[in-house]
Amino acid sequence: MSFLKPAPHIERLNADKIDPTYRRLRWQVFMGIFFGYAAYYFVRKNFALAMPGMIESGMYTKADLGYALAFVSIAYGVSKFIMGSVSDRSNARAFLSLGLFLSGATMVAMGLFPWATSSIYVIAFLLFLNGWFQGMGWPPCGRTMVHWWSKKERGTIVSIWNTAHNLGGAVPALLLMLATSIYAYNHNIPSINDVSQKYIWQEALWYPGVAAMIAAVLVFVVMRDTPQSCGLPSIEEYKNDYPDDYDAEKSEKELPVKEIFVEYVFKNKLLWYIAIANVFVYLIRYGVLDWAPTYLKEVRHFNIDKSSTAYALYEIAAIPGTLFCGWVSDYVFKSKRGLTGFVFMAATTVALYIYWITPSQDVAMAMMVVVGFLIYGPVMLIGLHALELAPKKAAGTAAGFTGLFGYLGGSVAASAIIGWSVTKYGWDSGFHIMIAGSVIACLLLLLTMVQENKHHQEVMNSK
Repeated sequence: MSFLKPAPHIERLNADKIDPTYRRLRWQVFMGIFFGYAAYYFVRKNFALAMPGMIESGMYTKADLGYALAFVSIAYGVSKFIMGSVSDRSNARAFLSLGLFLSGATMVAMGLFPWATSSIYVIAFLLFLNGWFQGMGWPPCGRTMVHWWSKKERGTIVSIWNTAHNLGGAVPALLLMLATSIYAYNHNIPSINDVSQKYIWQEALWYPGVAAMIAAVLVFVVMRDTPQSCGLPSIEEYKNDYPDDYDAEKSEKELPVKEIFVEYVFKNKLLWYIAIANVFVYLIRYGVLDWAPTYLKEVRHFNIDKSSTAYALYEIAAIPGTLFCGWVSDYVFKSKRGLTGFVFMAATTVALYIYWITPSQDVAMAMMVVVGFLIYGPVMLIGLHALELAPKKAAGTAAGFTGLFGYLGGSVAASAIIGWSVTKYGWDSGFHIMIAGSVIACLLLLLTMVQENKHHQEVMNSK
């Protein structure tokens, strides 16, 4: 499709127009990727909010829905890797908007049409389709950031942008509370806590889907592709911030697929280390998030209002947590991503353990919020590290590679393995899996720190 091809370079603007145009468009582009990626999370994991109602109505078991939910992660992991390569050679503006629109349309279909949830196989197929479209979100955002922000400012911009998925991830729970309020009003029910979830699970699907489709149109309006497509110089020239190995001709040249995969991904040892660590980081991230509505209802006896609040706060808490992690990484640990990730994952392990064993509802909610505050820091650091380990024309593929491991390994385990384990052995077994995974993540991030130091020393010695 021609509209997905990279926007062509146009004649450079007059010198007096470059700075004001760059400043204006960078804000505009950032709004596009920030709110665009947030909208992807309207329809990323909103199916988890529909699950308690589907279980309560007797439609499916936790194991059934856990297996189906895993298809989102399988598709997303593969798609993020493959679509990362495609996005490196595509127009970020069109690519980001198209994936968002299609993902939203899939959720609308699941919420409004009975055939779309008529069997677990149809559900799994549509969730797979949604996951594939979701893979079109991160790569064009990564491509955009390495084209519009230079290396010395990229850490800050990535940490700010990375909070978009937490903002977006909180929206489905808020929309479900809105839908529940409307249902209570229409049926003369005095409190939303008296509304059975089996009556409003469809709204947990199509409300966020409609919001995502609207957002896709707005993103297309404000986004732009590369600076050169707007008559501007490269970001390196504009900021006079050139990487050590920067070559103007090579850095601005679209790379062939084989070179991206072989030279900058498969032969990149450090990229492999952070990709494997990502498996266990994602196991915790989604192990807590995906099963929170069901766990809090069945074990903690939360009503729909309180469980939706906890779900939303988990995502909201990640916003200051991610920013704090970025600050710690840059100013306390001097850009040592592995060390920072280890500290945050160790604290996550402690919070997760307390979340499991405490008898108090209030402490359980507080610990869920603490886990949300902590876990997204390592998620952000691994994505940032991947962008820094490859040329900017291969950034989407490098980020997609770590995402492939995170979703195909960690998120699938969070959905399918925990769902099976909880159904067969009870909720304690699910926490055994998550806590063991968190400990392994700590060990892998320690290994990443060691390899990171060796890599830095090799670069210094080669100069």
